[in-house]
Amino acid sequence: MTAPRPGGSADRGFSFNARRVENGSLALQYLLSGITKGSIYAVVAIGFNLIYSATGIINFAQGEFLMLGGMVAVTLAVYVPLPVAVTGAVAIVALVGCLLELTFFRRLRRHSVLHLVIITMGLAIVIQEAALHIWDEKVRSLPYFTGNEVSSIRFLGAAISPQVLWVLGTVGLVVLGLHFFLRHTLQGRAMRACSSNPEAAMLAGINIPNMRTLSFGLSAALGALAGCVISPMTMTHYEMGAPLAIKGFAAAILGGLGNPMAAVAGGLLVGLLEAASVSRLPAVYNDVAAFAILLLVIFVRPQGLFGAPAADSVREH
Repeated sequence: MTAPRPGGSADRGFSFNARRVENGSLALQYLLSGITKGSIYAVVAIGFNLIYSATGIINFAQGEFLMLGGMVAVTLAVYVPLPVAVTGAVAIVALVGCLLELTFFRRLRRHSVLHLVIITMGLAIVIQEAALHIWDEKVRSLPYFTGNEVSSIRFLGAAISPQVLWVLGTVGLVVLGLHFFLRHTLQGRAMRACSSNPEAAMLAGINIPNMRTLSFGLSAALGALAGCVISPMTMTHYEMGAPLAIKGFAAAILGGLGNPMAAVAGGLLVGLLEAASVSRLPAVYNDVAAFAILLLVIFVRPQGLFGAPAADSVREH
């Protein structure tokens, strides 16, 4: 029996199998990238949903909470250990969210929802400009929570940064914690009551203004936490909030505005579509697939993939 010659059928078979393994690893890499991005979009979308459910307002300053969380954590990390810096940043940004509701939205409740949405856009610009003056244009980042920028874990041929596991684990804990909070705590049930029937909630003795303040604080805290865990991978700068807000809003619409848990599915879908477009389309078209699907859903099912039919219009509170 003669050995196969170089370039013969055996080599061609090995080359085919190698390409198949390589293509499978590359597909897994894109899949993990999409899930990681989608997890962050899901947290942003949850923030949109929490505020919308309690107030009827679409808060376009949501992305700035991520930026503030990363920036504040980077500043605190110079003086205190990283876990303390992240905790402090989340607390500070949550306080900022509560102050925004108390200062602007509680005082302007008699204005139309459209006016309040425009105010959130203005606040996003103000926060961004304030961040520019406080931290300037430099790009900053937190250190990797585990390992460094060259550390990786091999999984079925794909390389995974340890920070990706932190992102996925953090988002998973956020989703589980939020589900428990909304379903099994007094404050969470009160927030759900305000969302489903504000008049009945008021008659039951629930302080609706306080629930709205809580929704802003909780939304800001979630955004700040997401900003901290992605900082080592994506870097943190004063302009990072707007793109994340747009993707998070798309995820909230896809899942169904008013349903925080559906936002998770919407975020993952946007992230996977973005990763798929990266593998097939030029870089300038990275966002085309995700927003094409978004437009399709808006036309075919305005309430979102998992939203109730009544959710397709902005409520007036």
